[in-house]
Amino acid sequence: MATGTEVVSDNGHGCCKKGPGYATPLEAMSGPRESLIYVTCVYSGTGIEKPDYLATVDIDPNSPTYSKVIHRLPMPNIGDELHHTGWNSCSSCHGDPSAARRYLILPSLISGRIYAIDTLKDPRAPSLHKVVEPADIINKTGLAYPHTSHCLASGDVMVSCLGDKDGNAKGNGFLLLDSEFNVKGRWEKPGHSPMFGYDFWYQPRHNIMISSSWGAPAAFTKGFNLQHVSDGLYGRHLNVYSWPNGELKQTLDLGDTGLLPLEIRFLHNPSKDTGFVGCALTSNMVRFFKTPDGSWSHEVAISVKPLKVQNWILPEMPGLVTDFLISLDDRFLYFVNWLHGDVRQYSIEDPKNPVLKGQVLGLGG
Repeated sequence: MATGTEVVSDNGHGCCKKGPGYATPLEAMSGPRESLIYVTCVYSGTGIEKPDYLATVDIDPNSPTYSKVIHRLPMPNIGDELHHTGWNSCSSCHGDPSAARRYLILPSLISGRIYAIDTLKDPRAPSLHKVVEPADIINKTGLAYPHTSHCLASGDVMVSCLGDKDGNAKGNGFLLLDSEFNVKGRWEKPGHSPMFGYDFWYQPRHNIMISSSWGAPAAFTKGFNLQHVSDGLYGRHLNVYSWPNGELKQTLDLGDTGLLPLEIRFLHNPSKDTGFVGCALTSNMVRFFKTPDGSWSHEVAISVKPLKVQNWILPEMPGLVTDFLISLDDRFLYFVNWLHGDVRQYSIEDPKNPVLKGQVLGLGG
């Protein structure tokens, strides 16, 4: 799945007003262009016994080192498999002048470690600030396989974890770290863990958080096996939680059209009650939305047709939708077909009826 990439202005802040980030998504869209990008780089599956590292890339077109890797920060351990990334604070804390978007959070999917990286001392050469060890997480919460991290308005950091130390999906849930990156406990209430974990996002004005479902670590860490889908080791559900109370209110079964729902995004407008989730195996973009009675429902918004192929594991190759983004003005949705090797742009000004507007072909996987 996709590794993590984060962008930042060269002074380490997204904005100079009050707290971190911007007051609104549209204000962020009109802000200064980013000059640096941070990319996680992993050695998993290569046979190279080296630690994963965080690369800093110069993306300022006026810089003499434009488009070059200007720094590499190796992790202190081998075999982490850095994955998604997040910040310690963001626009949720915009009104708090004491908050700073300083630390980049790097969960390690396989080792279970979580790294906090200081990007403020020297944005062009980030440094390791703290390591949250897996033993501490397991002993206090039972959680392992950390995946997605999001900053909260409280100053805490929330991390989805995909299983227990033995790779069982039934042990998954949501980890809370305090502002000093100490383990606080689980976010969800006892007995309210989802069947499978992966990504999540919250929409506070609707008092809701929705998470997606990948699979059991005991299955996906051995490589993808289609039989494991039939065996029930991979997910097809969205989990609807009350925010910030952590009660599982509803489970949406996406059926055979929504196998392996991965990245999930609400529209950026905090008043909107709709969003999308990319379903990898079935290559559908599913829209979820609030109904008039207050419950949540879903529908397939975009379908990518498979390609007929030869000398592959199946006679037809799905697009395999992995990561996607929504533009800050909520006009466009961009997603990657990892197996087909293309990137698509859809107009979502009418979220019920996305329209293909652009496509870049021939990129490879």
